[in-house]
Amino acid sequence: MTTKRPLSFLRLALLGDAAASAATGLAMAGGASLIDGLLGLPEPLLRYAGLFLVPYGLFVAFVGTREHIARGAVLAIVAINVLWVIESLAILIGGWVAPTALGTAFVLFQAAVVGGFAVAQWLGLRRDARLSPA
Repeated sequence: MTTKRPLSFLRLALLGDAAASAATGLAMAGGASLIDGLLGLPEPLLRYAGLFLVPYGLFVAFVGTREHIARGAVLAIVAINVLWVIESLAILIGGWVAPTALGTAFVLFQAAVVGGFAVAQWLGLRRDARLSPA
């Protein structure tokens, strides 16, 4: 007999992040040579970012599917997401790449999504902590 895990706000935030990260990673790693010119972002940057995102997405899915979600793992995920947002903005501000308008929009959009997941995960973690027995 299997028991269903409740779909808490935190669990949904983690699983959404996992799905988005893995899907984006596969697209970037597999299609880097097809989209580099369109985005004006270097192929190696796209490919390696994608190769990072696939196992990261699997890790986030693993954390989000456990019966008891580990607080330390969620804090690490939030920290990685915040770092991703900072690095995304630094790439644009630092002038290390010369993205097209579409490339700039891509970087800003994915940074906003990742930032949204970080906020949702943080809030979900706080909500779960309030609901947990002391």
